[in-house]
Amino acid sequence: TSPDRNLFPEFDPFLQYSMIEETRRYFRQLVDDNLSVRNLVESHFAMLNNRLASHYGIAGVNGPYIRRVSLDRGSVRGGLLGQASILKVSANGTNTSPVLRGVWVMERLLGQTPPPPPAGVPGVEPDIRGAQTLRELLEKHRDSENCRNCHSFIDPPGFALESFNPIGGWRERYRSLGSGDRVEAVVAGRRVRYRLGPNVDASGQMPDGRSFAGYRQFREYLAADESVLARSLATKLLTFATGREMVFSDREAIDAIVRQSAKTGYGIRDLIHLVVASEIFQQK
Repeated sequence: TSPDRNLFPEFDPFLQYSMIEETRRYFRQLVDDNLSVRNLVESHFAMLNNRLASHYGIAGVNGPYIRRVSLDRGSVRGGLLGQASILKVSANGTNTSPVLRGVWVMERLLGQTPPPPPAGVPGVEPDIRGAQTLRELLEKHRDSENCRNCHSFIDPPGFALESFNPIGGWRERYRSLGSGDRVEAVVAGRRVRYRLGPNVDASGQMPDGRSFAGYRQFREYLAADESVLARSLATKLLTFATGREMVFSDREAIDAIVRQSAKTGYGIRDLIHLVVASEIFQQK
C-alpha cells in the first residue's frame, strides 16, 4: 500500500528504495560477518544512506550509497524491527495495527502461528479521525473471553511497535486528519495537513508476566532468547529450502540444529550451513 500523502508527506521514491535496500544489505552483513541471531532484533549498527539517516534522525551520514553506520547506545534503530521496510510492510497506508504487527513478530521472529479468530467476531478497525487509538478499541475487544487469550500473546509486540508510524518514523503522538493540534511545518514545498492527536502508549505485558515500558525494553526481552530466534530462523530456512512446511516429525532435527548452533554463538552463517547439512535438506 502507498502511504497517504496527507498523513506522510515525507515519503518519496528515494526513501522507498532505500528502505528496501537497507533490509537486504543488513541481512547480507549478518551473513558475511556470521553475527548472532540476536542481531535480527538488536544490533549496534545499521545500514544507512543519507535519506534513511534523515528519516531516522541520525546525523553525520552523507551520500546516497548504503553503508554500515554505528549507532549510539540506546538507539531505536538496529535490528529488523527498527527498519522502515519492516514497519511499512506490517502496516497499511494510513495506520498501524498492534494486531498485524504483533502477528508479524510472532510468525516471522518467534516462529509462533496464532490461531485464527473465532467465527463471528468482528475485526477491530482503526479510527482515522484520531478520536480513539486502536489500543483503546482493543481494550474493549479483549473484554471478550473468546478474544482475551490470543490477544495476550499477539498484542504486546504490537503495542511495543506503536512508537513507529506506518513508514517507520519514530513518534510520540499519532497523526490525524481529524481533531488534534495543528503542525507548523512544510514538506517538499507544501504545508503539512495532518494534526497531532493522542500520545503513543508503547507499554505492555508479556504472556509470562514481564512488563515493559516501551519499545527498547521489549526489544531487550526479545533479543535475550537467542535459542527461540535461532529455531525460528532455521525453520524458515528449511521451509524455504524444501518447499514444504515443517511438521512435528521434523522437530528433533531442528532441535539438533539449534543445539549445534549454540556452540558457535548462534552465528547466522553457521546456522545456514547446519540447515544445508541437515537430513531434512539433504533428503528433500
